[in-house]
Amino acid sequence: MKRSTGFRDYVLASGSVKQALDGKVITFYGGPVPANADAALGSAVPLCTITVDGAGGTLNMAAAPAGGQLPKSSSQVWRGDITTAGTATFFRHHALGDDGSLSTAAVRLQGTVGLVGADIEVSDVIFTPGDERKINYYVVAITEG
Repeated sequence: MKRSTGFRDYVLASGSVKQALDGKVITFYGGPVPANADAALGSAVPLCTITVDGAGGTLNMAAAPAGGQLPKSSSQVWRGDITTAGTATFFRHHALGDDGSLSTAAVRLQGTVGLVGADIEVSDVIFTPGDERKINYYVVAITEG
């Protein structure tokens, strides 16, 4: 998972990983993957935005980490309706008002989407309008060393 400059700066000087990620949403995109989480989205197309119960509420991480890992809040259901057809290639964890332009200040995580071995594994990378996507398992980790 790629961390934006804004995310890294926030964690280094202002707050925790939890504080950085709480109150955000996750959007799945199709198309070319930006080089990093600071980069503009370019021609990538938003396919689905994940919120609390798919109702627009922002996401929260668990109250406390364990073993260097911070999972999603177990009290929230993270889901969203697919609005645009396409093949999911990446996601961003970002502020609701983030327009996806080039930014070294925006707090973002960016990762891969795939069937196996991706940052977020999905049952199908083909997104069809009218279908729903859920994120049941989501963990941000700081590895040893």
